[in-house]
Amino acid sequence: MTTFIGKPVTLLGSQLQVGDTASDFKLMATDLTQKSLGDFAGKKKVISVVPSIDTGICSTQTRTFNKELSDLENTVVITVSVDLPFAQARWCGAQGLENAVMLSDFYDNSFGKAYGVLMEEWHFLARAVLVLDENNIVTYTEYLENINTEPNYQVAIEAVKALS
Repeated sequence: MTTFIGKPVTLLGSQLQVGDTASDFKLMATDLTQKSLGDFAGKKKVISVVPSIDTGICSTQTRTFNKELSDLENTVVITVSVDLPFAQARWCGAQGLENAVMLSDFYDNSFGKAYGVLMEEWHFLARAVLVLDENNIVTYTEYLENINTEPNYQVAIEAVKALS
């Protein structure tokens, strides 16, 4: 059972499993352009899903993955939330992470449904970490049962480094 602020939530869609091919998405970037999985073709991808960038754990998760992985060759960290692109851009500026890839699923929640992380009751995304290889094959997943806890950063970081 998945919980958010101590209450059970219903996640819409199916969670990805190791070995699955991640489906494409259309999300809005902080510059209001649409981005898809294809925009990151040929790169290893860490998809870091957070409920809202303006909360402590979400901020820590985003800063940690960007600090630890953004310098890895041929690797991109993609943070996805339903925050408006303006809020994501403001947060990046305040944190000094101008090069962080922040994408928003606010428009139609299609990412949340396709990746099994949309909380029906809140229309926020549940916390998750997905690692994809250069061909968008899922090599690691962590869907947190208690959305108000941090992911296992070290295991996710090692999963990305193991792709080298």
